Amino acid sequence: MAKCMGLSVHQLPILAGICPCSSSYLVPRARAAGSVPISSKVDNKWKSGGRAPRRLILGLGVSFWAQLMNMSGAVGGKSFTASARLKSGPSFEEILKNVEWPEQFPFKPEDFQRFDESSDSVFYETPRFVTHIDDPAIAALTKYYSKVFPPSNTPGVSMLDMCSSWVSHFPPGYKQERIVGMGMNEEELKRNPVLTEYVVQDLNVNPKLPFEDNSFDVITNVVSVDYITKPLDVFKEMCRILKPGGLAIMSFSNRCFWTKAISIWTSTGDADHGLIVGAYFHYAGGFEPPQAVDISPNPGRSDPMYIVYSRKLSTV
Repeated sequence: MAKCMGLSVHQLPILAGICPCSSSYLVPRARAAGSVPISSKVDNKWKSGGRAPRRLILGLGVSFWAQLMNMSGAVGGKSFTASARLKSGPSFEEILKNVEWPEQFPFKPEDFQRFDESSDSVFYETPRFVTHIDDPAIAALTKYYSKVFPPSNTPGVSMLDMCSSWVSHFPPGYKQERIVGMGMNEEELKRNPVLTEYVVQDLNVNPKLPFEDNSFDVITNVVSVDYITKPLDVFKEMCRILKPGGLAIMSFSNRCFWTKAISIWTSTGDADHGLIVGAYFHYAGGFEPPQAVDISPNPGRSDPMYIVYSRKLSTV
């Protein structure tokens, strides 16, 4: 067992594949990408402690743009809406094109609060050997990875799967000399067949990544960016540990443990989420302009799947 900055880094054997199962912990999948009106029956169930579909929960919040208009700290007294004008259409893939960002990070600390502020270590203490998106969405993500990842067994390639668990959705048989998993549950990480090593760390407590500068060619994060409460710190660290030209891929859907997701996420929609993650890249500095990709396999019939990615500037 190697030690890295006081954290245990474990070497892993290659394990056999593990069959996924459904999760009883997740908010049920919603059918459509847009907001759905809330019936009184569903509203009452949610208020009484029942679980409502994620898309319905989002409908309870104000729109992303309305929130941003009320945010304090906008440059020159202008709202983020006015400063970050979208000059192209509203589709997800266009959401990050031609954005005029304000000079300062437009979000407030309360935007990163959660409904459940109890210890994340306690929440993730019990292993969950489940998948958090449905099979078509998983297949779409794996297909995307197969197009953008370095070829398997490329000499010198190192990869980091942040917020990892027992499965990373990499292409079947994909291998590199070093694939590190960072997550919250050691039992889950031990079962991940693609990892060569892992680190257990709560990024919401300690966003400092325990790796040397310019260490990784690729960083992935699957359906977990919405749980990060210190995103600028984390994205700055991602930039530090990526090699020049290294690729960071943030993927997400419309499902989550909603009590642990940040408030700005649970009160906004899919396209807004792309803009939020794009803002993380932009304000962290050191990245190329972020790009958004919609890889949803069956719009309206299965889980949507979105990508926001960027590369570290070659001059950083």
